[in-house]
Amino acid sequence: MSQLDKTCVIIGASHAGVNCAFALRKEGWQGGIVLYDADPSLPYHRPPLSKAYLTSDAGIEKYLLKSAESYEKDNITLRLGIQVSAIDRTHKILTLNDGNTRSYDKLVIATGARPIIPPTKGIKTAKNLYPLRNAADVQNIRQALESNENKRVVIVGAGYIGLEIAASLKNRGAQVTVLEREDRVLARVTAPEMSAYFQQLHVSQGVEIVTNKNVVSIAPRNGFNTITCSDGTQYDADVIVMGVGIRVNLELAEDAGLNISNGICVNAAGQTNDEDIYAIGDCTLHYNPHYNRHIRLESVQNAVDQAKVTAAAICGKEVAYNAIPWFWSDQYDVKLQIVGLSSGYNELLIRREDDGRKFSSWYFKDDELLAVDAINNAKAYVIATKFIKERRKVDKIKLTDASVALSPLNLSAESHD
Repeated sequence: MSQLDKTCVIIGASHAGVNCAFALRKEGWQGGIVLYDADPSLPYHRPPLSKAYLTSDAGIEKYLLKSAESYEKDNITLRLGIQVSAIDRTHKILTLNDGNTRSYDKLVIATGARPIIPPTKGIKTAKNLYPLRNAADVQNIRQALESNENKRVVIVGAGYIGLEIAASLKNRGAQVTVLEREDRVLARVTAPEMSAYFQQLHVSQGVEIVTNKNVVSIAPRNGFNTITCSDGTQYDADVIVMGVGIRVNLELAEDAGLNISNGICVNAAGQTNDEDIYAIGDCTLHYNPHYNRHIRLESVQNAVDQAKVTAAAICGKEVAYNAIPWFWSDQYDVKLQIVGLSSGYNELLIRREDDGRKFSSWYFKDDELLAVDAINNAKAYVIATKFIKERRKVDKIKLTDASVALSPLNLSAESHD
């Protein structure tokens, strides 16, 4: 069978799936490409959902990953509003939730993740309670806010998404309270110093942030909700947004007998334990050579980069995924850029620039730079990326001295050997 007669099916049409489809064409795949996604909308960018899209009244069309014409031009078939319910690896057949089936020659799983809705008492009867994972969630939140004059919003969870939602809804004029179960915001992803900075940022904008609050029940009454925490404190909310984390969509892969371990296990080419099935994006567990460990990442960078590598591999090219992770978050007029993974650090150095609005947190394990969080400081982010990739040692004394200009030459410890 020639490649012209083969079909690559991609399950999931978000950043990973869409980028893989177009990369396949770019790499020379001549056969069919079919994209399935349960979301009926044309595939769109996800980061604006908690930021620009939530604060505006624009339609999701403004944030499309690709135009409808782009799919037609590259002969990519979109099957939206359809979910794949089973994979028959023996016969290479997919079962769809509309009762139809679809054969494949190569299969890419890009099923991503879904928001966690905890089994809290009363949560099923709560009024105007939503997660924020897709465009429909944003539309629901917008409508709920429009129908409430008081606009009292309680966000459960103070991770990056929860804080971005808090900033966006505050900009929409809502009264915002954030409840966090841990003793600080961003507790699982950053250092205490960064947590303190972001908590103060939100408090300065009029957002109430309360830590050590474990929600145990939600009771609707007179058109609003009363949230009760384990310590007996209560909060009233016209709208509740759940931001307590995500659950990876592994069921389809697991039922098909693919190797699972905190994600779908893939090699450096994105290939699973089935040579004709690949997986990309948030749902995958892959080995990172730089950090010498297996990781699962929830980021646009990982989704896009992994998609491109896997597309090349499907087209028969020798490739290996070896990217340094990076992330970003926009809250009010503050831009946070993160490069690297800080897990395992044993020293944190803060560099504060003279203007007061810029600073950066540098995470070290002994003399190795692991990661950097840069606040309003693109230069620090760029230099850190270079140092991490090249495993260059940092002159820590000069790093923390704001009178020393921020440059690779000045910060390099190796130049003084």
